[in-house]
Amino acid sequence: GGRGWVVIGSGGRLGSTLCGLLPLAVGIRASSVDLFSLDTVLRLLRQAGARVVVNTAALTHVDEAERSPGLAQAVNATMVGVLAEACGALNALLVQVSTDYVFGSDVQRRTPYAEDAPPAPVNVYGASKLAGERLAAAAPRHLIVRTSGLYGARSASKPGFVETIVRLAQQQPRLRVVADQWCSPSYALHVAQAIVRLVEAEGRGTFHAVNAGAASWYDLACHAIRTAGLGAEVEPIPLAEYGHAAPRPHYTVLDTARHDRHTRVPLPPWQAAVVEYLRAA
Repeated sequence: GGRGWVVIGSGGRLGSTLCGLLPLAVGIRASSVDLFSLDTVLRLLRQAGARVVVNTAALTHVDEAERSPGLAQAVNATMVGVLAEACGALNALLVQVSTDYVFGSDVQRRTPYAEDAPPAPVNVYGASKLAGERLAAAAPRHLIVRTSGLYGARSASKPGFVETIVRLAQQQPRLRVVADQWCSPSYALHVAQAIVRLVEAEGRGTFHAVNAGAASWYDLACHAIRTAGLGAEVEPIPLAEYGHAAPRPHYTVLDTARHDRHTRVPLPPWQAAVVEYLRAA
């Protein structure tokens, strides 16, 4: 299926995966058209007979966003406002993909965030994506899907964490990985399937779609390396030692109870998702 679906950002990890699930969807690469022009966007969406517009396009490089806040705001927010206006004019559903990084200021937190928890980003990327959520919500028919720690889709422009870790573990006997940053690492295929289910179940408002459970990057690395049958040692290091340009939140695990109730199909635990991904790769 996918007739009447338009996927913005079809060259990226989640966009390419969605297009694979929906062979009749129209994929639009964000780099190929002027998505800041309402006229251009309206013309493209009309040509495609758009009923559902999924925006997976974003500036997702967290450190680059910190260095170029204007660019992050333009791509992650302003552009979403144009899509929301176009979807409103055409009575199409806007599905805006967002992120766990709208949370993170609560450094003591160790319980997963539900959809209605007050957002409090710690970096430019998170703030720009939060601004994008608010602009998406201006579309009369909208669905905001927050996800986290996405990996998968070999065709994507940049390798994901799991792929990178396995490659490094094939080349090096020891790796150092951050152990005090927890999220809900998610397989792009499972998130894409969740988006399709949420649309089919007429989900509206905000939903979290992530693989179940919590993991630090260290946990994820150890599990991926063991699953791949490799013997590299992994040394846990603190986030503070990594020296990122942008601050990172320590805990952004997402609660998926709302998604699970609405679709009746919970996403698999993150551990099982890694196994499935590495077997398919």
